[in-house]
Amino acid sequence: MSASKPRKAVILVSGGMDSAVTIAIAREQGYEVLALSVAYGQRHSSELDAAARVAHMLGAVQHKTVHVDLRTIGGSALTADIDVPEQGGEGIPITYVPARNTIMLSVALGWAEVLGSTDIWCGVNAVDYSGYPDCRPAFVEAFEHLANIATKAGVEGAGIRIHAPLMAMSKADIAREGHRLGVDFSATVSCYQADAEGRACGHCDACRLRAQGFREAGLPDPTHYA
Repeated sequence: MSASKPRKAVILVSGGMDSAVTIAIAREQGYEVLALSVAYGQRHSSELDAAARVAHMLGAVQHKTVHVDLRTIGGSALTADIDVPEQGGEGIPITYVPARNTIMLSVALGWAEVLGSTDIWCGVNAVDYSGYPDCRPAFVEAFEHLANIATKAGVEGAGIRIHAPLMAMSKADIAREGHRLGVDFSATVSCYQADAEGRACGHCDACRLRAQGFREAGLPDPTHYA
């Protein structure tokens, strides 16, 4: 009797450490990885270069980039001519991109239906994060409910599942998990304002959280800084 085919996982890949670890976890669980990145008008292309690099490095069978220009609506330091803050503050930061994760998961949902996949993975995290509302368990649960009432796959009973394996992990936990799985974090880019070569500023919120994670995990920081 022939072996069953591996399950297909559509995984959102940003090029950062969280999505890299998410791919590695899915691969360990036996999924065939179909990586999806979204070019949404982010400040630098090095993030998308890193996404392609990470997808290839971690064995994705396909990597697709979809273009959705969120600069046309702006509203964020990542999609408008607004300076990226170098100090944390109160409330939801200006680096929050309105509806970004909703849009990305919606694109992933469409591709998953076409592929016949019922498993969508993302690297959202609700512990060491910047306070974004679309990185919380309530958002993931609500989107999964929506996916199952808004799609042919959901209506016909196949069922769509949104996997967020890093949700309850700290950045240090994520660094340790990636280390266990052999993820080369030097290939990833997390910085909100990385240069064309993918070198990090070392000052923005994303850089601070990443550096803190490696430090607390007791692991060397392989980030390339400008």
